[in-house]
Amino acid sequence: MQYRTLGRTGVQVSTLVLGAMNFGRIGRTTQDDVTAVVHAALDAGINLIDTADMYSGGQSEEMVGKAIAGRRDDIVLATKATMPMGDDRNRRGGSRRWLVTALDDSLRRLGVDHVDLYQMHRWDPLTSDEETLSALTDLQRAGKIRYFGSSTFPAYRIVQAQWAARENHLGRYVTEQPSYSLLQRGIEGHVLPVTEEYGLGVLAWSPLASGWLSGAVRAGQEITTSRSAFLPDRFDLSTAANQARLTAVEKLATLAADAGLTLIQLALGFVTAHPAVTGAIIGPRTIDHLLSQLAAADTVLPPDVLDAVDTIVAPGVDLAPHEKLDTPPALLDPSLRRR
Repeated sequence: MQYRTLGRTGVQVSTLVLGAMNFGRIGRTTQDDVTAVVHAALDAGINLIDTADMYSGGQSEEMVGKAIAGRRDDIVLATKATMPMGDDRNRRGGSRRWLVTALDDSLRRLGVDHVDLYQMHRWDPLTSDEETLSALTDLQRAGKIRYFGSSTFPAYRIVQAQWAARENHLGRYVTEQPSYSLLQRGIEGHVLPVTEEYGLGVLAWSPLASGWLSGAVRAGQEITTSRSAFLPDRFDLSTAANQARLTAVEKLATLAADAGLTLIQLALGFVTAHPAVTGAIIGPRTIDHLLSQLAAADTVLPPDVLDAVDTIVAPGVDLAPHEKLDTPPALLDPSLRRR
């Protein structure tokens, strides 16, 4: 296992991060399944676990808490807030009112007295940066969180939050968690240059592109990823975007085989090869999934392989830009583009 410094915090974390989104109802996993995966990951050298309050309505945090009992001191524990937790309109977002409650709820579910990294799951356009950063700074001073970060923020919002922290003498985000993979490289042109400029750690989610790069989606074969059941449009091979992805996957699979690698090793090795990236978040549901991903723990791609990747998917290009979750609101809502 390789380790890197998380931004400028001095904390050393593994380049493979155990993501817990599939723990619970979403991934149809039992507590025994989760405990086995967590312990195997820790035994293999992974020391950062990432979850969120909204994963299976809090069930993921509960399962992670039970799985890490007795091993808390060995773990850099991260969770997230801001996504809706029920129908109440104030049980979401980045307000002080909600974040104080949300963190207490997360700590209770996890069975811990603090988390190492508390992340804003999405930018909340209804709440000022000063409001959110002030609440996070106070929670940090209270000892309930060690550091705080952002997730899926557009580049300009990352910059704005850094400015607001300095302007108001508040703590700042020290990490960003963006989507990044061989098939979705758009952040290379905007987010990653900004995180490098401000010294943020980067924890990349969906490095296997929801199963597109795990081997679950191949030409002439039945799609086997569980995501296809609740995200059917993302795997509809009749669309032009998905045909482009499938073509790229076939070329990448050939490249991997020629280099003596699995497609998973190529995909994870590509993400962790970028100098701005601290770690890639994997989301195994089973021990077999975990083992196939752990095989990439020490993968270092040579320059000729990385050059070949660029000829298949050009730097800075998203093959499915419509799936990006950091699109500025004005591009989604026509009323925001008109006086």
